[in-house]
Amino acid sequence: MTVLVTGGAGYIGSHMVWELLDVGEKVVVVDRLSTGFEWAVAPEAKLVVGDVGDAELIGSVIREHAVNAIIHFAGSIVVPESVADPLAYYENNTSKTRTLVETAVRAGVPHFIFSSTAAVYGAAGLEPVREDARLAPESPYGLSKLMSEWMLRDAAAAHSLRYTALRYFNVAGADPKGRTGQSTPGATHLIKVACQTAQGKRASMQVFGSDYQTPDGTCVRDYIHVSDLAHAHYLALQRLRAGEGNLVANCGYGHGYSVLEVIEAVRRVHGADFEVTIGERRPGDAAAVVANSDLARREFGWQPRHDDLDGIVAEALTWERILAGKNSVNGV
Repeated sequence: MTVLVTGGAGYIGSHMVWELLDVGEKVVVVDRLSTGFEWAVAPEAKLVVGDVGDAELIGSVIREHAVNAIIHFAGSIVVPESVADPLAYYENNTSKTRTLVETAVRAGVPHFIFSSTAAVYGAAGLEPVREDARLAPESPYGLSKLMSEWMLRDAAAAHSLRYTALRYFNVAGADPKGRTGQSTPGATHLIKVACQTAQGKRASMQVFGSDYQTPDGTCVRDYIHVSDLAHAHYLALQRLRAGEGNLVANCGYGHGYSVLEVIEAVRRVHGADFEVTIGERRPGDAAAVVANSDLARREFGWQPRHDDLDGIVAEALTWERILAGKNSVNGV
């Protein structure tokens, strides 16, 4: 039996593929390569280039590879972009997820893990937020993910599909073995942008807003190592395979860092200064969102192994150097 990873050529998806292969799972990836890379997919996995909204393609992949679980990462993730072009986000994140879920139901796939987001909470504040908190997305991105959660809930109630939706916070870092990392050109992830600036790949970086109701005026986020997140997905899948029911759970460390604190960490680990400017707030950005992940720890025994900001930054910096070599070889 095989696990289908959608978006498996992207940042989090490529880490998920390695996580699965490392424990002996068979993996097939579907990715249209709009932001992912063919080289990012582990060679032991089968890559099918295509769109998750193509029901005929997904159905054939499920049949051909005897898929018995889907881990769904494919989608768009940039909050300000979703504010500027909401219909594209509802198409790519919500409508295509609906098609994927329907295809899974028709094919009899029993287990579905969904990549959701802390953006479903909106501005939750500095106290760790639980899954039963008020859901108030402040962007079409967050709402597109919440609507997908609702579709999964209703589909599972009507059909023999069990699911887990993992709401995760700000994903950062890279594979400790140097096999993959955040590679998207123009990525907006804070730690990646800061690392690129530190290494001279960007002339400077901008902080978006310094007047939030936080200790230093900049946004506070819970930064989770991408390998810890991938492991959480695998544990959630094992829980479903053991016969447990549907679940929505947070994945984060339970403490946050401000934008300025992250920048200082990059300066500290890199050992040199770089230019930072202060700009206006971006639309859709919440002041602070920090996870309460007690449910994930209790339900599937998740224990973070990389909860160290300097360590996350160090691996991100290492990946930037590795990526520069890959881009040189590929002529980028």
